[in-house]
Amino acid sequence: MIEDSEQTVDDDIRIVRLKTNAYTIPTDGPEADGTLEWHSTTLILTEIEAGGKSGIGYTYGDASIAAFIENNLKNQVIGKNALNIPFIWKQLVNSVRNNGNCGLAAMAISAVDTALWDLKAKIINLPLAELLGTVHKEVMLYGSGGFTSYPEKKLQEQLGGWAENGFTHVKMKIGRDVQEDRQRVQTARKSICGECSLMVDANGAYDVKTALQQADFFKDYGVSWFEEPVSSDNLNGLHFIREHAPAPIRITAGEYGYTLGYFAEMLKHQAVDVLQADATRCGGITGFLKAGYLCEAFKLPFSFHCAPALHLHAALSLPSFYIGEYFYDHVRIENMLFDGVQLPVNGKLKADLTRPGLGLEFKYGDAERYKVL
Repeated sequence: MIEDSEQTVDDDIRIVRLKTNAYTIPTDGPEADGTLEWHSTTLILTEIEAGGKSGIGYTYGDASIAAFIENNLKNQVIGKNALNIPFIWKQLVNSVRNNGNCGLAAMAISAVDTALWDLKAKIINLPLAELLGTVHKEVMLYGSGGFTSYPEKKLQEQLGGWAENGFTHVKMKIGRDVQEDRQRVQTARKSICGECSLMVDANGAYDVKTALQQADFFKDYGVSWFEEPVSSDNLNGLHFIREHAPAPIRITAGEYGYTLGYFAEMLKHQAVDVLQADATRCGGITGFLKAGYLCEAFKLPFSFHCAPALHLHAALSLPSFYIGEYFYDHVRIENMLFDGVQLPVNGKLKADLTRPGLGLEFKYGDAERYKVL
């Protein structure tokens, strides 16, 4: 028996091992949005063991996150009660105070926290969704890609392919050039049926007036979702756009939220119609649930950003949940490197409730070629 805060910890629930590695996977072609270009995506995977079980969690970011976990967070986890996630989460958050509680530190905590939830559910031998309790049987998705680097034909093929496979919502990137963005939206609309909702994401590339001018143009092409028309840090600007954009267009943001306080400020500013959060950034499953409950208190719909396999179980448990992002990059990586990834049917995703935890197993052998740390 060992001490965990004021409690004794039985050996069968005492965390005995934590390891973290980073894997950089090249994209299958040039990718860009309104403000960035990239040619690879790095997955940081944490595995935690207790009671003969192991749980996994991950984030997407710089490979240095793996070293940060090993050097700064590992000692906060080893020896602790694997079932007492709130205690460990608080210790993790407190431990990064002098390193800053946002950015890479928050992403590191996110990977560890998700691994803890996966581990706890496996120790109890329940799917995470059943451990948390479910209010939804499935989650609705939007196909997400349409990068600004895509030629028109590839844009049409990707969005049109999702629509043909039953997705009722698809999203494309904009923000490189105002006139080109308008042409690409027109092209995208031609590739999907009228019943399919078209969504756009500027990744903060516009200023307020340009965003409003674009929204006024987009409304005639059935655009229903305008993500990050301006920077997510510009809460006053988001509020102004939300108040003045055409009514059918929902203003959305939140993917760069790392703390509960940030989400609270976004909601207090009435900056969004739909709040987004990303469990690989906002403190893992713990932080994601907190953001979802906060959104429920404000009577607004909630959405997850990217990493659909990681978010699925938690999203099923949130009354405020509305729709999740089926992001091309992460879907490709999750299907390459994990067993147990579920495939959408008619644009909706169900959890495999025969598998404990997140229902995922990492394919270390397949991933070895991409290992960088």
